[in-house]
Amino acid sequence: MPASIHKELAETALQVRALLEDLRNLGFDELPLPAIPPQLPACPPDVCGIDRGGAALCRQETLEEIRGELEGCRRCSLCQGRKNIVFGVGSPHARLVFVGEAPGREEDEKGEPFVGEAGRLLDRILFAMGMRREDVYICNVEKCRPPGNRDPKPEEIEACEPYLKRQLAVIRPQVIVALGKFAAQTLLRDQSPISRLRGTWREYQGIPLMPTFHPAYLLRNSMGKREVWEDMKAVLHRLREGEKKGDR
Repeated sequence: MPASIHKELAETALQVRALLEDLRNLGFDELPLPAIPPQLPACPPDVCGIDRGGAALCRQETLEEIRGELEGCRRCSLCQGRKNIVFGVGSPHARLVFVGEAPGREEDEKGEPFVGEAGRLLDRILFAMGMRREDVYICNVEKCRPPGNRDPKPEEIEACEPYLKRQLAVIRPQVIVALGKFAAQTLLRDQSPISRLRGTWREYQGIPLMPTFHPAYLLRNSMGKREVWEDMKAVLHRLREGEKKGDR
């Protein structure tokens, strides 16, 4: 330990000892410790936890709490055939969130979104953007694999979409990218073809949203890669504009 730090610690110890002796001479035999306030409960979804006096009544829930609530989920029939709930991966403080449609076979096996060939292509897209999976957050509208990779049914979306909204409320991203027709149509409540939706800024839960082609589509139609890259350049520009304005 450097001599200067050792000297400071010794002086601090002497000051504390002198203070305790003064308190003892004043008749204090013990010092009461302030009670540790209990941890605030998590706010229910869509509820602001501030009273009229400005005091916090509850706190923002965490992704871990939402994931824990989903463990063993049986809110729709998709629970019957799944192997794993596919919750999401990445940074809980991500400025950019990618939302896909529903897990496939490999995602269901590993419990992680976009881990197959389409996931590897998404990784390459991220690399071209100067990012990694650890820098963004990746999830799906649905957390369980539909049988045969079919599109989720309306009642399945109704059961699962609230959890996506809660994930976004925790992360508070600056931009959402909807990957593919189903994700874009579901989030935007717009049944237009993805070829018409992509490339145009929209909003979901008050957050700017860019629809684009799904990586699986690009594996079959390489001509779409140029359009996706144009969409990603628009996303990068939006994120940079946010940095200039001082957003996180």
